Amino acid sequence: MKQVTLSAPRRQLSLPALSQRQWVGALLLALLLAFAWLVPLWHSADPARQQLVRILELPSLATPLGTDHLGRDLLARTAAAIRLSLGMALLSVVTAAVPGLLFGVIAGWRGGWLDRILGSVADACLALPGLLLVLLLVAIAPGNFWALYVGISLVLWIEYFRVVRARTRVLVTSPQLEASRLLGFGPLYLFRRHLWPELAPQVLTLAAFGAASAILAMAALGFVSVGLRPPTAELGLMMIELLPYYHEAPWAMAQPILALFILVFSLNLLAGKDPR
Repeated sequence: MKQVTLSAPRRQLSLPALSQRQWVGALLLALLLAFAWLVPLWHSADPARQQLVRILELPSLATPLGTDHLGRDLLARTAAAIRLSLGMALLSVVTAAVPGLLFGVIAGWRGGWLDRILGSVADACLALPGLLLVLLLVAIAPGNFWALYVGISLVLWIEYFRVVRARTRVLVTSPQLEASRLLGFGPLYLFRRHLWPELAPQVLTLAAFGAASAILAMAALGFVSVGLRPPTAELGLMMIELLPYYHEAPWAMAQPILALFILVFSLNLLAGKDPR
């Protein structure tokens, strides 16, 4: 007589499949990444170098996107600004998603006093409007990258925490998870087998929206001159610097606007539908 051994079926830790619109967003984002990181390889202009004899030049072979009001190469500056925006977005999303996911799973799984404490911390952060929190940190350390990064991360992590906690509360009572727990599987396996496949679509959607929000927040702060300081190549700062010259050089003013639009548009396409 054969002995039957009970075990939970194996399931790979995989990411959700992309829809057609998400593939379009991924393609646009990949093109922006290629532009931002490949431009310095064949166009070695310094984005901060001023050439006052070449102010507001039209696009040419030497300067494919022209120059700004200080004679700085716009191709180099636009590529540097995109790298800065994407780097800030990635850093903010990672440092917000990891604690938000971790605390959300712990609060939803354990419940009780631990859930109440973590929920109170999240509510305390929500009591202060996100933009005001970022402005306070920027006022403490004006022009510093870390102030923008910390402020945006403190705003973003709450979304992950609230969504993950609510979803985890439902998932921990599922028969599948209870069966795996009775079979003796540990918390890491239960998370990988039962929680992550259900949480991944929502977390990745929040990550895409969070990256777009971080890029818009940094650009907005730069546009009102409370973000990063010149001569840093940043999209919002480039807009406000070129705004007085939109009559003389509309192509120069359009470049940071177009770059910001494509960045946010691609991330919103990549996000797909709103998390439920």
